[in-house]
Amino acid sequence: MTLSFIRILFILTSGVVGYYVGTILNEEILGAQAGCLLGLVVIFLEQRLQRVSMSGLSSVVFGLILGIFMAKLISAILQLLPLDVFTLSVSEIIITLIFSYIGATMALRGKDEFNIIIPYVRFKRQAVNENIILLDTSVLIDGRVHAIYLTHFLSGRLVVPSSVLQELQTLADDENPLKHEKGRRGLDLVSQMLHDSKIEIKVHDDTYDSGDCADDKLLMLAKMMDGSICTTDYNLGRVAIAQNIEVLNINELVEAVKPSLHNGDEFSLKLSKPGREKDQAVGYMEDGTMVVVKDARDKIGEEVSVEVTSTLQTQTGRMIFAKLI
Repeated sequence: MTLSFIRILFILTSGVVGYYVGTILNEEILGAQAGCLLGLVVIFLEQRLQRVSMSGLSSVVFGLILGIFMAKLISAILQLLPLDVFTLSVSEIIITLIFSYIGATMALRGKDEFNIIIPYVRFKRQAVNENIILLDTSVLIDGRVHAIYLTHFLSGRLVVPSSVLQELQTLADDENPLKHEKGRRGLDLVSQMLHDSKIEIKVHDDTYDSGDCADDKLLMLAKMMDGSICTTDYNLGRVAIAQNIEVLNINELVEAVKPSLHNGDEFSLKLSKPGREKDQAVGYMEDGTMVVVKDARDKIGEEVSVEVTSTLQTQTGRMIFAKLI
């Protein structure tokens, strides 16, 4: 059922209601026309309200409730005064209008401070969308997301789906020592982050049936919450991007902040093992970048000075080729 069909149905329904109202005044045709016209006016207003955010609308409604409540209190006080019924009625209408307006405008201006007055009510900023970051299994096992979030490179509310916790628990219960260690490491990280007051994180229940694996549920949840996915899984990232979901890959962030080396740059390197080609030797920089040095196999185990000859960017990272100085 499309939005256009709903609007047409609403106009027709308004016309029918107007027709039956017109029968009371013996003006059936005029009543039907007035009903259809009213339906068009409502649809016009609805279209104009498309730019109004849900956070702004929620704060206005909350302010109206407060304003009406205050107006009722003052009206109850006025009823104690020796005033006639007409004066009391007019005063109540005026007070209600004034306090409703003040309440709505104050709530709209100060909606970001409602979480201070009422701890469990928080309205988002009108001009800034709430940034929701969903954490997958791989990034929790990796563990670096905790430190990265504390440096404010990730901004927003972290969400851990319950299906991801279940997958971590399955790994932790596995008899394979490697899988067991990964699962325990991921669960321990979630526990640390939940108890860290500096991190805004929550566990979201996604027990609904949306797929056979945690990745399917994660993608579905990202679409529903209009959030991004934080991961180290390259394949999951490609699938998410294909579905127009923003991906925050920790490996790509780490790769981006590595020192930039260009042809001709010189640095010291300890050679640790032979390379694939004849006379090649391989060493690793402090950030883990592999450096292949030609004509240096006889220098394995030594720290040598090398000069960059070329660099190669791959899906798994960056590789540097160098020669001895």
